[in-house]
Amino acid sequence: MANNRYTIKYTSTYINQFNSILNYIVNNLKNKIAAENFYNEVIKEIENRSKNPESFEKYVSIRKRKNIYYRIYVKNYTIFYTVTNNTMEIRRIIYSRRNFDKLI
Repeated sequence: MANNRYTIKYTSTYINQFNSILNYIVNNLKNKIAAENFYNEVIKEIENRSKNPESFEKYVSIRKRKNIYYRIYVKNYTIFYTVTNNTMEIRRIIYSRRNFDKLI
């Protein structure tokens, strides 16, 4: 069976946001195990989604965008990504109760 997985690219914005979340869990909540579990779950969900990233929920934005945003839910966070050609670009990870239209 062929591997039809898309290439995954992470933006610096996403990396900074993800690192901030993990640092908060480790340093403020003092829970390294929870941070490791969250990290593993996020990576697993992104990799699973990379098999068919355009078949999931689109994020309808109030802004006009060049690329369609899709989202992945992991625990209390929403991961936003776009798909261009054979690349799934992971752009943001934001706490799910935030106002997304003001943040992305």
